[in-house]
Amino acid sequence: MGFFLLKRFLTLIATLLGASVVVFVVLDILPGNAAQVLMGPDASPDAVAALATQLGLDRPAVQRYGQWIGGLLMGELGESYAYGSPVLELVLERLALTVPLALMAMALSTALALAVGLYAAARHNRWGDLGVMGLAQLGIAIPNFWFAILLILLFSVKLQWFSAGGFPGWTEDSGGGPFAALKALLLPALALAVVQAAILARITRSAVLDVLREDFVRTARAKGLSRRAALWGHVLRNAMIPVITVMGLQFANLLAGTIVVENVFYLPGLGRLIFQSIANRDLIVVRNCVMLLAAMVVLVNFFVDLLYAMIDPRVKASDI
Repeated sequence: MGFFLLKRFLTLIATLLGASVVVFVVLDILPGNAAQVLMGPDASPDAVAALATQLGLDRPAVQRYGQWIGGLLMGELGESYAYGSPVLELVLERLALTVPLALMAMALSTALALAVGLYAAARHNRWGDLGVMGLAQLGIAIPNFWFAILLILLFSVKLQWFSAGGFPGWTEDSGGGPFAALKALLLPALALAVVQAAILARITRSAVLDVLREDFVRTARAKGLSRRAALWGHVLRNAMIPVITVMGLQFANLLAGTIVVENVFYLPGLGRLIFQSIANRDLIVVRNCVMLLAAMVVLVNFFVDLLYAMIDPRVKASDI
């Protein structure tokens, strides 16, 4: 088990290092100049050059990359060009919205997908199975932003049950509170969860059907175990490895989807910060935010590997 964890940890470090190189190079070769954006189109070349020197934009790329990585390791992310505030403060402030939104969407999609997938598998080739899989196929085809707009039109404009956008905050001092904040995140989380739930439901159905054909399930049924008890007690756990794989991959899609959904609902989260920073050519914010998203995805995949080992001990043996 120790060797298994060591290999996974070294893979995590190598992946993060490779992601940091890709993020830095891609953003560094993009056209445009942050100093020019901040000074305005009418600024003189000397003033733009002076600001670029002040911001360190005229230094060699290797030196800037080394300073960035060193700052990441020390927890010093630098200062935003556009906001004039430490990047770490901006990121932590926005994560207080984005992380709960992603977790809520993940919880909704997982609960919905497992229930629907088990229901379809238990009624294989019946009308319930065909109807559920048809809806799942429709859910896969729906873009997040389009479904978000439909939710706003129905629940905000027509029924007026929810606000069309904005975020009241987690504390009552800011005019919100936990209940108001969760209510404001419900529609965005639902917009993110539907597509992911549709994909996960199909994977769950296929995995459950594969396990139902195994000999140990037939033996359990022959001994008098009910179909429901076999599904929940034996089949579901053995079908979870492909499901967990997809869940890990879906988390990356949820984080990417927040960038669009947060702008549709006008939520002050990490996705909106990235969007605004790209428009302002505030590359230091974009670089750190994208690296943070990449790190979150890699960490989730690391924990997915650990769940593999917990669910199926054969994973550890084969990996070592």
